[in-house]
Amino acid sequence: MAIAANNEKLYYQQMQMQGDVRSLFLIDIFFEPSLLRIMMKRICLLLLVLGLAFLNRLQAQQTDSDPVPAHDSFTIYATTIGELRTINVWAPPEYYISNEALPVMYMADGGIVGEDFPHVAHTMAEMIAAKEIPPMLLVGIQNTQRRRDLTGPTEVKKDKEIAPVVGGSAAFRAFIKDELIPDIQRRYRTTDKKGILGESLSGLFVMETFFLTPELFDYYIAFDPSLWWNRHYLVNTASERIQKLPSKEIRLWFAGSATKDIARYTKALAHTLKKQPNKHLIWHYEDYPQESHATIFRAAKRKALLKTLGATTHN
Repeated sequence: MAIAANNEKLYYQQMQMQGDVRSLFLIDIFFEPSLLRIMMKRICLLLLVLGLAFLNRLQAQQTDSDPVPAHDSFTIYATTIGELRTINVWAPPEYYISNEALPVMYMADGGIVGEDFPHVAHTMAEMIAAKEIPPMLLVGIQNTQRRRDLTGPTEVKKDKEIAPVVGGSAAFRAFIKDELIPDIQRRYRTTDKKGILGESLSGLFVMETFFLTPELFDYYIAFDPSLWWNRHYLVNTASERIQKLPSKEIRLWFAGSATKDIARYTKALAHTLKKQPNKHLIWHYEDYPQESHATIFRAAKRKALLKTLGATTHN
């Protein structure tokens, strides 16, 4: 033991002379049990913190995720855009136990992974089962180039920086109108009643469609629509467009969160609609100052569907 101790001391002195700091550090830990215990405690504490962080993240993902409902998926070539698009369709049980035709709700952001189709279908299923809204189909359009498809033209340089290509909403809307809707009508039993819903840029697309081609849908639902686009062009031109709505009943529901760049324009649009009523338009605006842009969709979707599709709708 004395020989071993002397050898260790000699080796230690040699390392000091050579200035090998890393080796000295390791030797200190190896030959000093108290340092080793401290290091082990720190490592265990670090592993514990990392483990808790992982569990919290996993729990959050499980909380935010929704079960994927039974649905149909197919592809359709969008000639107006020049690409293949994936379509997801959910139908309530009522569709399969009768020969009744059902209305259709369309949505962009309609993919399965990382998009909104599962949680919207889940909410609709619950509300239909509770007889809060009538049975209807849900058609989701999976994204390819989201910011291209959901934005209209813009003259604002900053707008154009959000994606390599923007301003493709007219082509995307033409795809829905001329290709997707007829294809859904061929594949499924549908009535003439149909709606569209979306959030953020998808909400912008909903509002743009309402103003530019209001006859295309009967129900319009927009959560936190990005009305700031192109210097809030849709808000600026809303007054004149409201007077040109077709002579059929149209229902519009939209909401704004606490996000300032959005709330100021959703409120401005609500003010315009209130000042210039149209007898064919049944509209409702909901302010959600307690919600953020990230939370408003899930917080407001039940009320939106109930107000728009329920038995009665109030301004």
